[in-house]
Amino acid sequence: MTMLMLSLIRAFAVLVPWLLNLATWLVARSLNMPQPLVHDTGLFMFAQVQAVESRVGKALRPVRLLRQLRAWFN
Repeated sequence: MTMLMLSLIRAFAVLVPWLLNLATWLVARSLNMPQPLVHDTGLFMFAQVQAVESRVGKALRPVRLLRQLRAWFN
């Protein structure tokens, strides 16, 4: 990698957490809630969505769907 790429990656690595903190602060300010509560709520919602997506993903596996389809028509 060139020095320019390394400096861009470092700048990006520093900028991302700062932007996430700013976004959390702005959402907390607009909802009139404490920032840690907004952050923890976001983490909780992320975990819930991941759990639902993994359950739906397991239910919609192609092999399982094929077996169900064959069971309906046999």
